[in-house]
Amino acid sequence: MLREFRGRHLLLLQGPNGPFFKNVARHLNDAGARVSKVNFNPGDALFYGGPEVTYFRGDLESWPDYFARLVEERGIDAVMVFGDCRVYHRLAIARAHALGIDVFVFEEGYLRPDFVTLERDGVNGHSKIPKDAAFYRELQPRETPPPRRTRHVFLRAAWFSGLYALANSLFGWRYPHYRHHRDLNALRQARLWGLSGLRRIKNAVRDRGLDTKLLAGTMTPYFLVPLQVHLDSQIGHSRFRSVAEFIEIVVASFAKHAPADATLILKHHPFDRPYREYTRLISDLARRHSLGSRLVYADVINLPAALRHARGTVVINSTVGLSSLYHGTPVKCLGTPVYDFEGLTYQGSLDDFWNDPGTVDAPLTKRFTWWLRVTNQLNGNVWSDIYSSERPTQNTSQAEPEPPSHTRTPEPSVPGGQKQAS
Repeated sequence: MLREFRGRHLLLLQGPNGPFFKNVARHLNDAGARVSKVNFNPGDALFYGGPEVTYFRGDLESWPDYFARLVEERGIDAVMVFGDCRVYHRLAIARAHALGIDVFVFEEGYLRPDFVTLERDGVNGHSKIPKDAAFYRELQPRETPPPRRTRHVFLRAAWFSGLYALANSLFGWRYPHYRHHRDLNALRQARLWGLSGLRRIKNAVRDRGLDTKLLAGTMTPYFLVPLQVHLDSQIGHSRFRSVAEFIEIVVASFAKHAPADATLILKHHPFDRPYREYTRLISDLARRHSLGSRLVYADVINLPAALRHARGTVVINSTVGLSSLYHGTPVKCLGTPVYDFEGLTYQGSLDDFWNDPGTVDAPLTKRFTWWLRVTNQLNGNVWSDIYSSERPTQNTSQAEPEPPSHTRTPEPSVPGGQKQAS
């Protein structure tokens, strides 16, 4: 896929914490493209240096004009960013469109953890992916080579995020106007991740009985709600101001409309463990709505098993929804994920979902995930590298589309870095 950029001059803005953008530049150079880069803070500079790098130390108001001058002076014809919702990226994308410059956006894979998303103009809520079931039903999926499996994602995220925060804590004074989307104080981050490790140990003991029932498929009827990282910019592609507001609305709907024998399981996001704890909120909601043991807050459980046996899954726009569809479990989306359209996900109201979630169209799900794989997914991970810059080979032999990798990946066993908020 990156070979399509041969002969072009690309400008990289911010990438995820770590060497991912350095590796992307290497692949682009190998494909015959020229690459320049803007660094905004010491963490960026730690992982990416070289003669084609410029360092922006101005204030936010001066950034769009700086960007436009750089595009003109260097003859840039395309811009690449990681995440399209960071303020520096939003301003650059708007100016790039005004200048007639192409924009390409990386994000963690729709089929993670073994893929990275690369789309023109935007991802997730900004994506231009077709949302027409008829389009996908006409596809004839062909064989794709198995992806190289990513390893140690959680540990890499923790290590790179720690180094990034340390660099910014020690040398942030060199970029006095820079504003990040989350706290970069290394000491506070170290304390929080230490607390995360303790929480995981405690929660693993608490959740052991629930996890055993989920693995055995002996739970009473239940619905699953996988929570997202509180700083996930994709929450902005919904009506919710926060994950807490999402929890309150979902629980209230469940209490009023769900069958009396159903349980609601709220699954905490492992990357949010250091930053948010919803025990008090969920306990208060259980009392307020007289749900008692029908409302469960879980952390360390086997996600594929939980998806496999659930009556339905409720998400904002988490990619766990794709995994739920793969397992044959209906999904209700309350945001704007790329997979939310008629025929694939439940299109009725949340109140009605609890009693009649419907069924999953398995052939449509397979065609949709295959189409993602061959059009905008690169094998690799944002915490490591892209393993091949080639578009997956297609031939005439039929094959099953690659399932979302949530279907095989258990809960991480150690605390790691937070999901990068776009």
